[in-house]
Amino acid sequence: MASETERSTSARSDELDDAPLDERDQRNSDDIALPSHVAASGALDRLVDTARNYARAAASDNTLKAYAKDWTHFARWCRMKGAEPLPPSPEMIGLYLADLASGSGRSPSRSASRPLSVSTIDRRLSGLGWSFAQRGFTLDRKNRHIATVLAGIKRKHARPPVQKAAILAEDILAMVATLPFDLRGLRDRAILLLGYAGGLRRSEIVSFDVHKDDTPDSSGWIEIMEKGALLTLNAKTGWREVEICRGSKDQTCPVHALEQWLRFAKIDFGPVFVGTSRDGKRALETRLNDKHVARLIKRTVLDAGIRSDLPDSERLALFSGHSLRAGLASSAEVDERYVQKQLGHASAEMTRRYQRSRDRFRVNLTKAAGL
Repeated sequence: MASETERSTSARSDELDDAPLDERDQRNSDDIALPSHVAASGALDRLVDTARNYARAAASDNTLKAYAKDWTHFARWCRMKGAEPLPPSPEMIGLYLADLASGSGRSPSRSASRPLSVSTIDRRLSGLGWSFAQRGFTLDRKNRHIATVLAGIKRKHARPPVQKAAILAEDILAMVATLPFDLRGLRDRAILLLGYAGGLRRSEIVSFDVHKDDTPDSSGWIEIMEKGALLTLNAKTGWREVEICRGSKDQTCPVHALEQWLRFAKIDFGPVFVGTSRDGKRALETRLNDKHVARLIKRTVLDAGIRSDLPDSERLALFSGHSLRAGLASSAEVDERYVQKQLGHASAEMTRRYQRSRDRFRVNLTKAAGL
């Protein structure tokens, strides 16, 4: 017969598993409370509320949603195997990783599962570690039941990373040329040029406000100056400034494109990039979703005829929002440290990963070695 603790743990995991994503996040943050031996007071209660708000902001919304989905998948997998997800069992987690890698089992939501990539499995494990921590447990990734299985998966299934293609200078010019000069076209032109010149992630592009602290969901703001635009943003690596200088001509200048969009959309407060009305003549108040940037890139790649030697399905799979960052890194013929600063990378090695084939065979070590 299960002990009282086991029944309580099982009931709690059932409750957390079945709750909606936002409700689970709410409950996790609501676990923050005063110690039982401390008397409550108005000041302390306000601090508890403040601490809960900070706890909810510990990770981005997208990260929290991904972690919640990871937990839901693992919890249901455990139930299908006749086990409970709490407390964490290194043996069951090792079996779970093996199942993900082999695709031998059945997915909770599909009739059959397919093997996952090593990077996806690693991310799933990180999500589980975070979820266990929110529930008051510790996941020991160094436990032999987890570490040795994961090492074997990496040794047997690891593949070179699949990188999205870089959008080069001539590509971005062709893509911009496909856009009309209505309000929607002005917005999309500014998105492409600003994202390319700034080496921005798609989530960063849509996160800007006109001024500092215009809206609670902003991650930065833009200052337009005589020589260019200064972007202040809170990115994955923390706060940083991105300088975007004016281009050689208005047609391809990212700062000019941004000014045109803001002027004709009559935006002087709140999100910089918003939706437009169906007729494309009026700017709305709702901030654009970052998925719009990905769809915009794919659409203009097709319209511009980039990599027309490939079928449309392969062309669509080849380019994504990250193609803008890779394009800047691959096209900018400047000292590497300037590209590293613009992209916000902590190391030059990470920047080189984004430069794709720019420096390939540039230095001939074979000849330098006397051969």
